[in-house]
Formats: sequence, structure tokens, C-alpha cells
Amino acid sequence: MEQKINECSKLIADKGLTIAFAESATAGWLCSEFALSEFSGSVLKGGIVCYDAALKESLLKVPHEIIERYIPESMEVTDELAKRLPALIPADICVGVTGLTTPGGSETQEKPVGTMFISITIRHELHHQRFNFSGDCESIIAQTIQATADMLTHILDTD
Repeated sequence: MEQKINECSKLIADKGLTIAFAESATAGWLCSEFALSEFSGSVLKGGIVCYDAALKESLLKVPHEIIERYIPESMEVTDELAKRLPALIPADICVGVTGLTTPGGSETQEKPVGTMFISITIRHELHHQRFNFSGDCESIIAQTIQATADMLTHILDTD
């Protein structure tokens, strides 16, 4: 994972871009991985952990109606995190992550534990993807971090 994050950070640095994170299910782990990169000083702006739905509303201004209609762990809410993050942390790339890493939340047959949503805005252009991972909480988060680095690398390589 470390190598992928470092490669992704280098690509971001080479393009002269910056990155910020709004994390729910990953609870800051994604941002901390980017902080460990040798390029962190030139690319990382910061991150916000908004695990609780109330923070998504109060801090990131995700409308209550969107959270109620789609639930906090949804592509729609994740898109809002990525789109609204620049108001708090101005960055060229904004990443939003939500999902289900443990049982007991909003999981269903259609959205089991391991379902993760990643939304990325690059200069306000939205890219998003839904993933279905398996394993324990730590494994699901590690796979999400890997998927985020892969998504970013793919988007930036085709940009």
C-alpha cells in the first residue's frame, strides 16, 4: 500500500496539484497514509473525519434531506463530501469516502458490509466509484485506501 500511495503522491506533486480528504468510514487513515509519503509536504492540504452523520451536515453542509433520502453511507452523500470539502480545505483534488466496514449499521443485501464509496473531485470534475470488499474492518479500510490510490492514479494518468 505504501508504494502505491507514494507513487500517487509523486504523480500529484509532478502535476503541481494538492489534495484533501473528507473521510467517514476510513476515519482519517487515508489522509495519514498520504502524510507518510515523501511528497506529503508539497501535496497534502489536510483532512476531516466526519464519521457521524451530524458532522457531515454541520461541518460539510451536506443537506439533511440528502442524508435522510440516501443514508450517510451512499454514493450521493460521498459525492457531496467531495464537492463541499473545498469550502473548508481549498485543494485541487478532494476525496470523499463513506461505507460500511463493520456490521450493525445500514447494511442490506444490496449493500453489505464491505461496500465502500469513493468520490473524487479534480478541479471540480467529479469521479466516483462503488466497491465491494471483503474481510475485517482493517482489511476493508486498507483495500479502500489502495482503491483510492488506484483511482487517483488512473484519473491523473488520463488527464
